Amino acid sequence: MQTMKWICLCLLLLVGSATVVIAQDPEEIETTPATGTEEGTPVEEESAEAPIDDVVKKEIMGQRKVLPYQPIRESDIFWEKRIWRIIDVREKMNLPFAYPEEPFFKILSDAATKGDLPVYSTDEDGAKFKKRLSTDDVLSMLSKTDTVVTFDPETYEEKLQIVRNDINWEDVKRFRVKEVWFFDKETSTLQVRILGIAPMIDVRDNEGNFRFEKPMFWVYYPHAREMFARHRVFTMGGNTNVTTSWEDMFEMRHFASYIYKESNVYDRKLEDAGYLGVDLLMQSERIKNEIFNWEHDLWQY
Repeated sequence: MQTMKWICLCLLLLVGSATVVIAQDPEEIETTPATGTEEGTPVEEESAEAPIDDVVKKEIMGQRKVLPYQPIRESDIFWEKRIWRIIDVREKMNLPFAYPEEPFFKILSDAATKGDLPVYSTDEDGAKFKKRLSTDDVLSMLSKTDTVVTFDPETYEEKLQIVRNDINWEDVKRFRVKEVWFFDKETSTLQVRILGIAPMIDVRDNEGNFRFEKPMFWVYYPHAREMFARHRVFTMGGNTNVTTSWEDMFEMRHFASYIYKESNVYDRKLEDAGYLGVDLLMQSERIKNEIFNWEHDLWQY
């Protein structure tokens, strides 16, 4: 009998507690919102990293170091010749210079404006690297201010407005390269060292007509090798995973160019001597063949 009483008492308690839960007003039930979110906004994970546009995060290129040049004694230089070249980015082999995601001119201009890369004046076309340009000088080259006449839509009064126009990397279509060819007696090899690189910009009149082309600034290549080694070059062979840097590009000479000047007693370009068009290209090939034949004639077979 006592067992039956305990069973009945337990049933009464269970029924009473269920009635209390059902009778409770649903508006009085408090819910705890997610931490860091408001009503109606999705929950975001603060610790989530941004997605990468690749299979893995590639950091090897940013840690690359370049090997220093082999030291050469002055007495070991048996023969030397200075050459100035033109690299046209519109040629098929030079298309990586105009890769839209990271064009070569943007690499130079960003490093120069940040002060990471010293640049030098073009007052001396021979690129003696004597006058270093300040960051303000570089910024003034990369942007131009024009005065534009505007009209007030209500009063129709004329107003002068100063507009700043930044140079687009697509406007830089050619680069100058200064290099030295020399014969080292110690190793019995003909070697070449790039000394400077200069981007070229078109100069136009007020009506937009082309007048002439001029270099903007000179970059001393030996000082820029470390920076070039940390920037990847887009490879045209189909394998985009190839870790070819701009330093590799110049050292392996994977670019098309033509000679527009060689060291001479008058210090003049081939154009100043009257060579234009096809004649200029033929003279460029003649100078290149002279260097090759000079080295070839040193040996006996």
